[in-house]
Amino acid sequence: MFLYLVRHAEAKREEEDPARPLSEKGLEDITKVASYVSLLNISVDEILHSSKLRAKQTAGVLFQSLKPVRGLKETDGLSPLDGPEIWADRLKDLRNDVILVGHLPHLAGLVSLLLCGNADNNIVSFRAGGLACLKRDDSGRWSLQWMLTPEIVVGATGIGNYCDGL
Repeated sequence: MFLYLVRHAEAKREEEDPARPLSEKGLEDITKVASYVSLLNISVDEILHSSKLRAKQTAGVLFQSLKPVRGLKETDGLSPLDGPEIWADRLKDLRNDVILVGHLPHLAGLVSLLLCGNADNNIVSFRAGGLACLKRDDSGRWSLQWMLTPEIVVGATGIGNYCDGL
């Protein structure tokens, strides 16, 4: 089983819009990431996202590029302060490849819990719009396969210049 964990793309500041939709840059970034991921021939059965608008919008862009068979669905347990144990337990019963779109610190805790058994280790640093691919082997152990950030996609595709704005 492959598990793809995606941190929502850059959102507007709460002072700018309390609903915190994706910023223009966030929408651009996740569109580039989704286009790049679609070139990798990744096949997922479902995309699940938190109830927050920024996660829903990020998941929607991924859905347009990847078109998972079972669609796109809002679910609980992916909010920023939800315990990572919720999804660690749910994943034990899943057999199909899935994308979870959520937030920090939840995603960082979930990755740490799956990879080393301790949610507090913080072994993966998620960027806004970033994606981590994990694989579960037949014995139930997880491993990190690869990570992708909007900056890597820009560099790999020649879209824009990584040094712009630095």
